[in-house]
Amino acid sequence: MTALALTGAFAIVEFAGGWLTNSLALMADAGHMVTDAAALGISLFAVNFANRPATARKTYGFLRLEVLAALVNGVALVVIALVIFYEAHERLLSPPIVKSGPMLAVACAGLTVNLLSASALHRSHSCNLNVRGAMLHVLGDAIGSGGAILAGILMLAKGWYLADPLISLLVGLLILYSSWRLLKDSVDILLEGTPAHIDLEAVHSALANVSGVASIHDLHIWTLTSGVHAMTCHAVVCGDDDRHRILEQLSDIVRSRFKIGHTTIQLEEVDLQHRKMHSCHECAPSFKGA
Repeated sequence: MTALALTGAFAIVEFAGGWLTNSLALMADAGHMVTDAAALGISLFAVNFANRPATARKTYGFLRLEVLAALVNGVALVVIALVIFYEAHERLLSPPIVKSGPMLAVACAGLTVNLLSASALHRSHSCNLNVRGAMLHVLGDAIGSGGAILAGILMLAKGWYLADPLISLLVGLLILYSSWRLLKDSVDILLEGTPAHIDLEAVHSALANVSGVASIHDLHIWTLTSGVHAMTCHAVVCGDDDRHRILEQLSDIVRSRFKIGHTTIQLEEVDLQHRKMHSCHECAPSFKGA
C-alpha cells in the first residue's frame, strides 16, 4: 500500500513537472510510473478479491478479475507508448528548450521515490508473485528516472536538448516491453493456455507411470489467475490395484511435484475405455456418410 501511494502520487507530480519544464522525458517517466501504480493496484486488487467466496453464479470466485484488469492495463500502456513515440518524433525534428535545472531536480526526486517503493516491496516480494512482478516494474521505472537525470545533466551542461526526446524514446520502449508481456500473459490466461513453467508432457509421463494406470487422456492444465493453476484429466486404470490409492497418488504428484492446487481426476476402467472406442468406431461410418 505504501509503494502504491508513493508511486501514484509522484506520477502526478512528475507529469506536472514535465509539463511546466517542457520535458518529454519527465512526462514519459511519469507515464512509466503510472504503469507501476497500475501493476501495484492490480496486485492489491487481486489480493482483496482472491479472498472473496465463490458463489453459485461465480463458481471460481472473482480470480479472473485480476486478469481482465491486467488486459485493460496492457492496452492502456500501448496507447501511452505510442503517444510518447509520436511526441518524441516531433521533438527530434525540432527540439524545444527545456528548463533543465528544475527538470533535473524532479528527476532526482523521482529516482528517490522509486528506490523507496522498491525497498517497501522488497520486504514482501518473496511471498507474493504479483508483488514480485510489481517490484520489477518499479526497478524498471528507476532506470527511466536515471535516464531522465542523464538527459537533465546533458541539457544543463551542454545545452543538448535532443537528449530529452531520445531518453523519452528509451522510456517508451520500456513501457512497450512491459505492456507486451502483460498483454501476452493475460491473453494466454484468458485462452486457458498451459502455464509457461509447466511441461505438459512431463505431467502426462509422471501420471502415466503410476502403478495401475494404463493411460492418461484429456489432460488439460490452465491458469485461473496469477499463481493459481488447475488441471483435469482422465486416467484409465487396470488390474487389481486399489482405486483410492491410485487417485490419491495421482493427486499427490500433481500437487507436490507440479504445484497445481485445483485438480479433477476421473478414473476409468480399461473395459469402459474399450467400449467407448468401439462405440466411436461404429459411429464414424454413419457420420462420414451424413
